[in-house]
Amino acid sequence: MKNLKKSLTERFLKYVQIDTQSDPFSETHPSTNKQFDLANVLVEELKDLGIKEVEVDEFCYVYATINGNSEKKNTPKIMFCSHMDTAPDCSGTNVKPIIHVNYQGNDIKLPDDPNQIIKPSEHPDLKDQIGNDIITASGTTLLGADNKAGLAAIMTAVEFLVKNQEIKHGDIKILFTPDEEIGRGTNKINLKKLCADFGYTIDGETLGSLENETFSADGVEITIHGVSAHPGFGKNKLVNAIKIASEIIAELPKDSLSPETTEGKEGFIHPTDIKGGQETCTLHFIIRDFDEKGLVEKEDFLKNIAEKVIKKYPEAKMEFVVKEQYRNMKVILEQHPEVIENALEAIKRAGLNPKLQSIRGGTDGSRLSFMGLPCPNIFAGEHAFHSKLEWVSVQDMVKAAEVIVNICEIFEEKA
Repeated sequence: MKNLKKSLTERFLKYVQIDTQSDPFSETHPSTNKQFDLANVLVEELKDLGIKEVEVDEFCYVYATINGNSEKKNTPKIMFCSHMDTAPDCSGTNVKPIIHVNYQGNDIKLPDDPNQIIKPSEHPDLKDQIGNDIITASGTTLLGADNKAGLAAIMTAVEFLVKNQEIKHGDIKILFTPDEEIGRGTNKINLKKLCADFGYTIDGETLGSLENETFSADGVEITIHGVSAHPGFGKNKLVNAIKIASEIIAELPKDSLSPETTEGKEGFIHPTDIKGGQETCTLHFIIRDFDEKGLVEKEDFLKNIAEKVIKKYPEAKMEFVVKEQYRNMKVILEQHPEVIENALEAIKRAGLNPKLQSIRGGTDGSRLSFMGLPCPNIFAGEHAFHSKLEWVSVQDMVKAAEVIVNICEIFEEKA
């Protein structure tokens, strides 16, 4: 795999310079047409590697099959998945990737904004990167390692398998998705076309990590209907929906139940958007917890706050809508222990110490698992997601590609 370090790096640098930011306010699928720009590049690369069964569909999903070369007919079909879009939280336009060769443990100052500094004291995984090649953006955009590191790792593993036919494997399925960052990555997947038995998303962080547990997640939309009136003549008439919405936000705890005050297995209530005017104002929240009971408790807590506030304004009305987003994939993965066991073995074969852990987030694998395709998440080396301080190690991406190859080999051996 070390021989493919150069091609993996070149792929990654090309991918991150293609703007694929998704848009949570779009009603189309994909949410942004520019995601097709990368999808088409990936399709052509797969065809150039000799993969005949490859396509991008109308919804911007890339499907490909690498036909098995094993004589064992019962070898499971294994899928590898990464998403093409980048987060709307930070600009992904005109990304300028920089390779910091032979990193030596220093602060990394990003040249286009001197205030953007990646410090080992704030990014502890950097201590394990001495001598490695670190890629960052230039300081004004995110990098896009989330999840283009996964794309590069998968494509490099495919290249390796195509060039090394002595490695026996069953059919390998490739899936590249749009709109994962806005929670729609699996909305239009054609599982019949995909035709896989088990899967892995390549969308994790620390070298050697395997994530078998995610948050359970819901979205909440609170709409406040006030009473509009001319402000000059609004006394005893005007009921300002913006002020009511702001009061609901102000009632949230300051020292708990938020992303900035929780860690580990603690869940949270997080306002993500507020928009509207004095007559109608809408609040959007994401609710997260590893346990569904905890999820419902947090939704009830938020609803009680909103109802308490709205009671002060008899002329106002409120709508409180909960929308399911995804559920903790551990429930499904526990029914298929071989998926985890084989991945742990693949990580060990790559010379790494496996780290089985949960993720304070979700992946396409969360929903795929509940759609009938058990799908944990493997590291891709991504760090500082959704920010200008995002970074990735070339050597970690190479190891992710090696783990992918090992998984294919292990499933064939055990068939």
